[in-house]
Amino acid sequence: MNAYQDDRELPPIPSQIPNILGIFPLKETVVFPAIPAQLSCFRPQTVQLITDVMQTNRLLGLMTLKKADREVPIPSDLCRVGTAAFVQRMWHLPDGSLRLIVHGICRISLKRTTATTPYISARVEALPSKGVQGKKVKALAVGASGLFQKIASVLPHLPDELQIAAINIDDPVRLADFVAFHLSLKTDEKQAILEDLDVRSRLRRLTVWMSQELEVLDLSAKIQSQVQIELDKNRRDYLLREQIRVLQQELGEQDERAAEADDLRSRILAAGMSSDAQREAERELDRLVRLPLAASEYTVCRTYLNWLVELPWNRTTQDNLDLRRVSRVLNRNHHGLGKVKERILEYLAVRRLNPQARGPVLCLVGPPGVGKTSLGRAVAQAMGRRFVRLALGGLRDEAELRGHRRTYVGALPGQIIQGIHRANARNPVFMLDELDKMSRDFRGDPATILLELLDAEQNAAFTDHYLGMPFDLSGVLFIATANVLSDIPDALRDRLEVLELPGYTEEEKLWIARKHMLPRQIEAHGLTRKHLTLTTPAIRHVIDGYTQEAGLRGLERAIGAICRRLARQVAEGETRNARLDVVNLEDYLGCPRFLSEIRERKDEPGVATGLATTQAGGQIFFVESIAMSGRQDLILTGQLGSVMRESAQAALSYVRAHSDELGIDADGFSSKDIHVHVPAGAVPKDGPSAGVTIAASLASLLSGRPVRSNLAMTGEITLRGRVLPVGGIKDKVLAARRAGIRRVILPEKNRPDLSEIPASVLKRMRFDFVQTVGEVFAIALRKAPFRRANGD
Repeated sequence: MNAYQDDRELPPIPSQIPNILGIFPLKETVVFPAIPAQLSCFRPQTVQLITDVMQTNRLLGLMTLKKADREVPIPSDLCRVGTAAFVQRMWHLPDGSLRLIVHGICRISLKRTTATTPYISARVEALPSKGVQGKKVKALAVGASGLFQKIASVLPHLPDELQIAAINIDDPVRLADFVAFHLSLKTDEKQAILEDLDVRSRLRRLTVWMSQELEVLDLSAKIQSQVQIELDKNRRDYLLREQIRVLQQELGEQDERAAEADDLRSRILAAGMSSDAQREAERELDRLVRLPLAASEYTVCRTYLNWLVELPWNRTTQDNLDLRRVSRVLNRNHHGLGKVKERILEYLAVRRLNPQARGPVLCLVGPPGVGKTSLGRAVAQAMGRRFVRLALGGLRDEAELRGHRRTYVGALPGQIIQGIHRANARNPVFMLDELDKMSRDFRGDPATILLELLDAEQNAAFTDHYLGMPFDLSGVLFIATANVLSDIPDALRDRLEVLELPGYTEEEKLWIARKHMLPRQIEAHGLTRKHLTLTTPAIRHVIDGYTQEAGLRGLERAIGAICRRLARQVAEGETRNARLDVVNLEDYLGCPRFLSEIRERKDEPGVATGLATTQAGGQIFFVESIAMSGRQDLILTGQLGSVMRESAQAALSYVRAHSDELGIDADGFSSKDIHVHVPAGAVPKDGPSAGVTIAASLASLLSGRPVRSNLAMTGEITLRGRVLPVGGIKDKVLAARRAGIRRVILPEKNRPDLSEIPASVLKRMRFDFVQTVGEVFAIALRKAPFRRANGD
């Protein structure tokens, strides 16, 4: 290639630049002032630009493109700050392109485009540097020069001549541009330094970057040294193992490790793993063969391979889709629970019509002892699947679910993969028990793992940290249980299909006790049906007087206590059989533990009965109010939550606003303090459903009209006197029935909820539906004021 001119014919580099320059667009390149650079041009526009400037003053503007993928740049694609440069040399290449050596003159700012054809021309303005004098800039220059010399001595692609050049540059402006040009900075970082007119700022940026780069280089050198040492050690170990193998062959000794490796290899092929899992298993097997028996990694590697080959990658159990048989099994194991059984039968019907359908995530919510866990076992038995239960109560470490990585000592898969391993099938019924009892701390939030696990779109590729590869859980039927739905995180609750299991009625408990509990306890205690006869009234008395609960655990414990007492009598020869009735039941269970507070209560102003739901099911509570001389203060006790306190404030405001309708002296409020107390003060209480009960208590107190003692109520109130619907109606009604209450006030909008209550309960109770607080007062308050008898 021929030079355009030799060096002797080159004119000197001018110190001034014209106002208008042709613009040379640069791709991913930044040229700095006083620095020579080599460029190439291929586009016809840039070739024409170079041809024109070589015939005039050899000056052009170098501007970096914002986007390097522009084939035909336009003015808006150019950065606004560039470099004015002088073309020192030019070569014509055989393919028609040009190669240039340019020398930067000064920074320029692009002010206005003057032409776009045949190339871009623009009016420019020279930009002087700032902060070139002073001790600080000299100190920064010395530090930057030293750092650059260190980097140039370490990086192989930087020639040694650059160190000498950096030493001989005493101008901070030239030094900053020299260092920025030769460092391997990104294009946008170099452009930022070009646009920075403050020399001190440029040197600071370069100093920070070079310091970080030196730290990375030092660390890389250490790592490379360690890797080389490890490679030498592995090479030595390999040679020694090969020598041992040859000696064993010469001696005719059996290579047990080879036999073990062959066995593992055949098990890997027979396990039915995914392609990724099989490749990982074969890689670990090759590593195991090379490891010495005494190495600590040998046991880790062998344990990992055992987990891989023992997991049921493609083993499943055949579902029993005979809906009639499934229905018989569910009915035989559980009495009632109609909605839950119907939903399970619907799921199986869909599976029968579409075997590829993904199963739902059922969440059984209800008080303790209603049979949530045993229902999951019954579902597995009915479907012919394996059953796995995982207790989540108190779980707070997410590694318990997803496992630990193999870098930890004693690492194992998480409880999810361990449960699948125990089931030895890829499609068990997996019960996540006590979902609302999880917690979180510095070790993570287990609920975040369940978000992936219980999502049908994600659990087909569930990755355990120990396995390090996806495992398909889409065939698993997940069933979760909880006592309180509100304690489950919202994102997790969105993935669940909630099925509520309310408490049992007295008739259902009676039936279950006679058909299931009594025969089971008689057999468990070594008795026969001839030894014990428990009459129906006696069972009812056990239910009412000894076990006021929504579930069945207390009832079974009471029957077990009777059987234990009788077993001792039979063993000591005191009796051969016993017939227990209400009269002699106390001989076996002692005095009744629960007495009806409703029967002991008398009509008295300021006392009202409410209904609430707790983790243990529905229950009744009392609101007591009393007035005393004071300054219009409202005192609330009984460990009430903020919502219940607000309900009390709203109730008092409503009663005061309607004092005329209730026959209350409005002036009397100014000289009274009112104290509202909810007994059982050790138990926290909260929620808006106590609003009507508190309002009835206050209205009764201030009007002197007692609330009917055989009546209970629930509902949220507003300041305008509207009664809003509440939840847990079935649990509350059953609690009222257990307490002997015959009449209940409910919000009008809760009328449809009575469809969930058994007909046997509805027949024995009366329900009043209200829309306003005034209707509550008309039903709950007796007409005549209370008159205390003499001597009371």
